[in-house]
Amino acid sequence: MNLEYIDELIEKMENAALTELSYKDGDVDIKLKRDPGNTVQSVQTAHTPMQQPVAQHTETGAQEPEGKVIKAPMVGTFYKASSPEADAYVRVGDTVDNATVVCILEAMKLFNEIQAETSGEITEILVEDGEMVEYDQPLFRVR
Repeated sequence: MNLEYIDELIEKMENAALTELSYKDGDVDIKLKRDPGNTVQSVQTAHTPMQQPVAQHTETGAQEPEGKVIKAPMVGTFYKASSPEADAYVRVGDTVDNATVVCILEAMKLFNEIQAETSGEITEILVEDGEMVEYDQPLFRVR
């Protein structure tokens, strides 16, 4: 099973205006879901394990990190800048508002600018440039 075939399934799903698609062939089991706005929400395969966000457990008395989290609205590749030569959209310490572009997520060869949709100061960048991210995966922490 290669990624190009999965991309074809996603494209066919979008062209047919489906909100869910399941495909099973031997030990490969693919389930695709999207919201009505044509954004693919999740891709799961039984054959190839997906990278899952690691849940952080805190000890008794320890506090969760402070602030809001900007999450990935889709599956894709995270890019901190519009090109390798360009400056990052945001850095730790930068102030953002609802319309501030914080990164790009590439999905199916389309580059989607992601806005903060919150305001505050970037306190942490939770993913690396070029990293594949899942739907709803935390990208930035904002205080």
